[in-house]
Amino acid sequence: MADEVAEEFETADAGASKTVPIQAGAVRKGGHIVIKGRPCKVIDISTSKTGKHGHAKCKFVALDIFTGDKKEDMQPSSHNMDAPVVDKKEYQVLMVDDEGFVTLMDEDGN
Repeated sequence: MADEVAEEFETADAGASKTVPIQAGAVRKGGHIVIKGRPCKVIDISTSKTGKHGHAKCKFVALDIFTGDKKEDMQPSSHNMDAPVVDKKEYQVLMVDDEGFVTLMDEDGN
């Protein structure tokens, strides 16, 4: 018999998805989509007319929200894409100590 390995789970989450499906034709400039596994903010969209195979295509130009890298993608307008769930929070920097630790304050004063 093979040695059994006990699995340990130190953390768990609620199982909420980090992305939601959105139809490519419904994405707007300033919206967020996932391109090549990276969350991006759309800066330009161009839509081609339907061709002889029947699908209009949407070309997306977007910026990675973490690195600022420019990404491009093309999808049929009737197909679904992933849109990241983006929760933006703003903080005020109160102090940076000698070791580089930062003290922040949120909108509620916490």
